[in-house]
Amino acid sequence: MTIQVGESLPQVTFRIMTADGPVAKTTDDLFKGRNVVLVAVPGAFTPTCHRNHLPGYVENQQAIKAKGIDAIIVTAVNDVFVMDAWSKAAGAEGLEFISDGNGDFARALGLSMDGSGFGLGTRSQRYSMVVENGIVKSLNVEDAPAKAQISGAENLLKNL
Repeated sequence: MTIQVGESLPQVTFRIMTADGPVAKTTDDLFKGRNVVLVAVPGAFTPTCHRNHLPGYVENQQAIKAKGIDAIIVTAVNDVFVMDAWSKAAGAEGLEFISDGNGDFARALGLSMDGSGFGLGTRSQRYSMVVENGIVKSLNVEDAPAKAQISGAENLLKNL
């Protein structure tokens, strides 16, 4: 079952890159006491994610944060090294990238997808959500992985 507005995010462990290397962080570590925009993509460096979805959040991060958002967090079912390389390649300073390397978070949310037809295995659906202190306040899920409109920064910003 897909997570609904008003529900708490599931407790999982992510990996994030730090100056000292990969570090484990829990859902509470990342979301408790914060207002967060969470952006999920099927895969780092994939065309729609890299060219159409992420750039909007990079370009609009100050406007989004001006609406009371503490952080913009980007997640994908990719390892922490890929997520770190993607953040650097995209010039996404100021955004936080977290690895859901095994897809535990995507599955717990009910937002995983089967990308095996493209050689991608299990991935996350494309979505954005606003999370306040670990509670989902809004959820914008795309109906197809190649679309980045409903979950895009411009649409999210209009609704903040």
